[in-house]
This record gives sequence, structure tokens and C-alpha cells, in this order.
Amino acid sequence: MNKKIAVIIPCFNESKTIEKVIKDYKETLKDAEIYVYDNNSTDGTDSIAKKAGAIVRYEYRQGKGNVIRSMFRDIDADCYLMIDGDDTYPSTHSKEMCDLVLEGKADMVIGDRLSSTYFKENKRPFHNFGNRIVRWLINKLFNNNIKDIMTGYRAFSYDFVKGFPVLSKGFEIETEMTIHAVDKNFKLVEIPVDYKDRPAGSVSKLNTYKDGFKVLKTIAILFKEYKPAWFFNIFASIFIIISLILGIPVFIEYFNTGLVPRFPSLIVAGVLLNIALLLWITGIILQVIVKKHKQLYELLLNQMRK
Repeated sequence: MNKKIAVIIPCFNESKTIEKVIKDYKETLKDAEIYVYDNNSTDGTDSIAKKAGAIVRYEYRQGKGNVIRSMFRDIDADCYLMIDGDDTYPSTHSKEMCDLVLEGKADMVIGDRLSSTYFKENKRPFHNFGNRIVRWLINKLFNNNIKDIMTGYRAFSYDFVKGFPVLSKGFEIETEMTIHAVDKNFKLVEIPVDYKDRPAGSVSKLNTYKDGFKVLKTIAILFKEYKPAWFFNIFASIFIIISLILGIPVFIEYFNTGLVPRFPSLIVAGVLLNIALLLWITGIILQVIVKKHKQLYELLLNQMRK
């Protein structure tokens, strides 16, 4: 039985490159169905994609995360290959990525740009810095060693796609995918892929500062939601330290003189200590809930395979 491969391309104003991207992947993955989801393009991207032989659909809610949500819900396949429509990823790696998924060796194959040509090709230094920061944060917070967190070149299994609750609306979607895969213990494989900068006339939709802040905000939110004990313990520790700084001198003075002349410091220290205890207890309770959700998620995956 032939297994179905779906090449999924989220697009917003990619008329300069979309025809070449479709033709390249048609040639490399001859039996794959190529889907272009147009996200309110105004430059005729959709009509060019149709002429090139892609299945064109529309997502009217702006943002890459919204597009990915619709793609994952609408399309059924054994392997999903996600690429960008800007012709920055060559098709030469696509068969290897799909084979890893179809052979059951990976639930997500990550096309690692950062170990290849990305830093040489990318002319935007703050993008390079942002990629390094995001990679360092996620690997430290989630105890992993993933080399490229924000690549748009990935292959997915059916289980991952149908079990992934998309919450992000914009470019932070790749960060959310990576953290979800790590947290839910999916099989991850990284392969170095070539990367080339956009051709002349093609403009990036990624805003370095605005979208970079959204990515960092997403990391903080997901850290709180996936590892609440660690998250709340950090703040509990800060409050305990401040409480001790304020409270210890008061107790030393009391043991030496039998007097408590600095009641405000004692009261503040006591309040901060209570807050710290509440944060610590909150982290424990939420961690138990997270563990229960993981158990339910595993049961959901088992039901999907039946």
C-alpha cells in the first residue's frame, strides 16, 4: 500500500518564488500532493500556485500559526513535509526527511539550517542572534540539545500532526512545535540542510523585534505550562531570599537585645515568606495536573492508532 506524502506550504505574498518551489518538490517527491495555503496574499500567489499544479486552499486569519492549524486539521497523510514558499530550502533533503517518518524512525524531522549555511547566507545579524538565544533558552529550560529551534523545514508523522494542539497564531509556531515534541517524548531527528537567502525581490514577513518578542513570550508561557514546578520554584526562591535578607537581621537583633525595633521589616519578611510558600505549593499542584495531562495525551495517541 502506497503511503501518502503531503507537502504543505503556508504562503503570504510569495509570487516571486512559489512556482519554483512547487516545481522543485514535484520533481523530488513525484507521488506527493502539494498543498499551498494562501494567507490573504495580494500579489497573485494563489493563481501562480494553481498553474504550477498545487492544491490551493485559503486561510483568512492572518498568521503562520493559524495557517498551520488549518493544514493539520484539513489534510490526512502518512507524512507531512512543511516548507516555506520563499525558496530558501532546497528540495534535495526532502526524500530523506520523509523516509525517516515513513519508516517509523521519527515523529518529527528537523531541517537544521544552523549547522549548515544559515549564518553565512542570512544577512540579518539580529535574526542570527535571535536564533542563538532561542536555541540556548529552550535547550536549557527543557534539557535538550536541539540545534535549530525555529526552522520552517520539517517532516511530521500522522500522530504528531493530529495530536498537536496549535495555540500560536504567528511565527512562534515553530518554537511551540519543538517544545511540544520534546515535552511529549516524540522521536526527533535532526539533519543538516542547506539554506540560501531569499532571492532579490522577495521580502521576509518576519519582523525581527516584534516577532522575536512573541517567540520569547511563547517560551516563557510554555515553560510555565509544561514545567510549572520549576517556574514557580524560581519565583518562590526569589521571595525566600528577600524574606531572609529582611528577616535575619531582625531576629539577630531580637536574640541580642530582646527587642524588635524594626516591625515593618519583620512584617514584610513574613508576608514574602508566605507568598513563597504559596508559590511553591502552586507549583506542586500544577505539576501533578501536568503529569495527569501527559497520561491522558498518551491514551489519546493510543486511541488514534486504532
